[in-house]
This record gives sequence, C-alpha cells and structure tokens, in this order.
Amino acid sequence: MIEISDINLSERLRRILHKIAIQRKGRIFAKVEKENLKDIISKLIKDEEFSHLSTITGVDVGSEIELIYHIAYRGSIISIKVRTSKEDPKIPTIVDLIPGAILYEREIHDLFGVKFIGNPDLSPLILPDSWPDNVYPLRKEWDLDRLSRRIGR
Repeated sequence: MIEISDINLSERLRRILHKIAIQRKGRIFAKVEKENLKDIISKLIKDEEFSHLSTITGVDVGSEIELIYHIAYRGSIISIKVRTSKEDPKIPTIVDLIPGAILYEREIHDLFGVKFIGNPDLSPLILPDSWPDNVYPLRKEWDLDRLSRRIGR
C-alpha cells in the first residue's frame, strides 16, 4: 500500500495539485478550478496511476454546486473538489478519461442540474422522463413541500 506520508508521492502530488490537504494516511483532499479539472485528473491517471473513480459527490454550497471526485489507488483516496455556479452550472466531462464516470455525471445532472460539457448522454438516470425541467431535488431551494407543489402531488 502507498503511504501518503511517503515524501516522494506527497511532493509529486503537490506539483500537480496546488491546494492540497493530507488529513491522514490514505486520504488526500484538493481544490481545483474547473478550467483545470480535466488536466489534473488526466495527470493523476497517467502520472500517478490513480484510475478508479469511486464516485462523484454533489453538494449545494449556496450560490455554487461543489463536485467532489473520489479517485482511489492502492488503499489511498484523493478527493478533488471543484465548484461551478448555480446560475450556469457547467463542468467538463471526464467520461473520455474514465468511461464509468458517465453514470455519476448523469446522476449529478439529474439531481443538481450540472451540465457536463462533452458528455455524450445526459439523459435522465434517476428521475422519471416526465420530471419537470429546471427542478433539481438536491438543491437547497427545493424542500419537500415546494417539490410536492411543483410536481403536482
């Protein structure tokens, strides 16, 4: 197992990721700008062999949506945080780098309204086809009462 405390890995990751926090053995968190997301994930895959995408988490943080890409390698997980505005929620797709990301991107698109630029299929995954446009149930502005009124239940 790779030890995050290993100076070589830590230094290599710090060259790729500028805002990095190593919280404990095996857990790394980093913040990136959305313009750099694809390049950074590509470097993690090619240079550091982080290749298993465990999931993508979406979080409504007020005026933005934060996405957290959890990428695993030999007992370590790096969580890449990136934000996009709620007004124009767009992020580049990583499906061409990690094909399995398509399901996570579709789920985030359904529940938060984030558009993954370059994703070949953003059709509904979780919500029914009849779900109303611009209603994203995991955004904070959609509480249960408001959702019920909007979808007519």
